[in-house]
Amino acid sequence: MTQPEPPASLPKYLAEGLPKQDADTLRDIREYVDALIEYREQPVDPEELPDTAEPVNLDDSGKGTVVKEKVKCGDDTCKCASGAPADMHGPYLYRYYREGSELTSEYLGKP
Repeated sequence: MTQPEPPASLPKYLAEGLPKQDADTLRDIREYVDALIEYREQPVDPEELPDTAEPVNLDDSGKGTVVKEKVKCGDDTCKCASGAPADMHGPYLYRYYREGSELTSEYLGKP
């Protein structure tokens, strides 16, 4: 049996360093990675979401929390710059999840 090839997405320092570890350390790493994935994919506490975000239930991957949200476009001359909900754009769907210790979001499209 030959050593497996690392995925192309794996950073070089990990692709070079992981094969140097003993089996017990690799098991510890696997346990840590599984726990990290579970942490990042857990639903986001509604208290952490922006005030304009409304959680929605979708048959989804379970990663993070999907919300419907109205947003500002960033153009200071647009009516949405006032921050009044009626003047904001959307609603749009976003997924909020954790990247490390930071809460981040990704645009999913229109509902």
